[in-house]
Amino acid sequence: MNFVKRALYSVARRKGKSILLFAVIFILGNVIAGAIAIQQSTQNVEKNIKKELGGLASIEIDYENNQDAFMSEDFKMEFLSEDLIKQVGESPYVKYYDYNITSWIETKTLKAATMEDFSNDESYITSQGFNIKGSNLPGILDAEEKIINVTEGKTFTQEDITKGNNVAVISSKVAEKNGLSVGDQMIIDQIGTQYTKEGTMNEVFKIDIPVEIIGIFEPTTVELEENKGNDGSTAAASDSENQYLSMEKMNTMYMPNKTVLEMNKTYTEKYIEKVPEEAEFLTTNEDEYYYTPVYVMNNADEVEAFKEETQPLLPELYTVRASTDQYDQIAGSMGSLSKISGYVVTIAVAAALLIISLVVLLFMRDRKHELGIYLSLGDKRGHVMGQIIIEMVIISGIALILSLLTGNFLGKVVSDALLNSDMLSTADTMMDGMVYYGGDSLGTTNLTNTDVMNSYKVEFSLGYIVTYLVVGMTTTLLSAVIPLLYILRLDPKKIMM
Repeated sequence: MNFVKRALYSVARRKGKSILLFAVIFILGNVIAGAIAIQQSTQNVEKNIKKELGGLASIEIDYENNQDAFMSEDFKMEFLSEDLIKQVGESPYVKYYDYNITSWIETKTLKAATMEDFSNDESYITSQGFNIKGSNLPGILDAEEKIINVTEGKTFTQEDITKGNNVAVISSKVAEKNGLSVGDQMIIDQIGTQYTKEGTMNEVFKIDIPVEIIGIFEPTTVELEENKGNDGSTAAASDSENQYLSMEKMNTMYMPNKTVLEMNKTYTEKYIEKVPEEAEFLTTNEDEYYYTPVYVMNNADEVEAFKEETQPLLPELYTVRASTDQYDQIAGSMGSLSKISGYVVTIAVAAALLIISLVVLLFMRDRKHELGIYLSLGDKRGHVMGQIIIEMVIISGIALILSLLTGNFLGKVVSDALLNSDMLSTADTMMDGMVYYGGDSLGTTNLTNTDVMNSYKVEFSLGYIVTYLVVGMTTTLLSAVIPLLYILRLDPKKIMM
């Protein structure tokens, strides 16, 4: 009889042993399937959210890990050069890049957006100032990356960037408060102030800077929550944070780098003239101005490779930060769950190898006379081994397919229980509802742990099916190694005596 038919008849005749082997593989398969489902789901959450966060990277001073260096008496800051910024920008991972000079100016007549513009709560402390963000990219990186939407006018021309023309793109709220529109001449009445010994602030000078408005923008990354939350109904704390972020973005003006650099130099020279005792703390040296480069990756998956390539090129105290770091700061539970599921897969596979091998080996010992007869009748050892493998493939195939369904459900139940348990929720409770501030260079996001948790879904996907069946079938076949070695050692003469 053909050994394939023998395998089919053997599975059907030995119902008890077939059911026992099926039960063992089914139970272990559920554990492996559930763990794989959890692991793939956590990986999908990370991949999808990081894709949404975008592939932005910036070179910044690493204050967190170099506090001792900053406190030392002989500390001296090495500034990023434009040559190094451009060298990093030539990386094959970089799609395009920009580098910015930033400044903050206080004005007297020019009105800034305040928290009262977003809320009826009059208790907010406001300041009459603007963030000035320089650009070396005509299209403005924030507009290219949809952080802002230029609704009227245009962005810069290459001539604006090269010559440092006095042009600006301002927010709709600032334009509205000051009665400005595209094409108007805006006067930035920048004031210089000094603290007195009594702790008060005195105005020491004023500089009028004429600027042509060439564009008006609306922020797109932060939802404006005007007049919401005063009744204490929904997410008041989160609304306040969103309102603050809205105000900060509304009070940002975009100008060419050279324009901002000239404004900073003029202000510094005037301040040194009016307050000479503070001259030692100020500089007009262009080489000592702080540039913040921002690099846009071809795709978010290349961020880590870009980090590894760029970090060795940087001066001491600098580091590469990325928009995707925000996920790592918030999604602690996902990382823990992924690690746990990884450990479970490893342990379950090891246990399956051991248990299935022992069960099949015991079955082989009970069948040694049967196998001895096959060999004594001249059947090849390869055919006998093939029969055993086919028997295992039939039984394990049915068990694995059924556990594919039940294991997915088990993974969902277990992961939901773990995510809601104290074991994983302690750290996340502290982070939940908080807005992550990624620095102005990388934008801001109101990504919270709740957002991450809501994105987590255990799904019946093609990737899950293929991965589980490959792992399950490989484990089953490897479990057959010891029983097959037992067959190779069989001596039909001794068995039949």
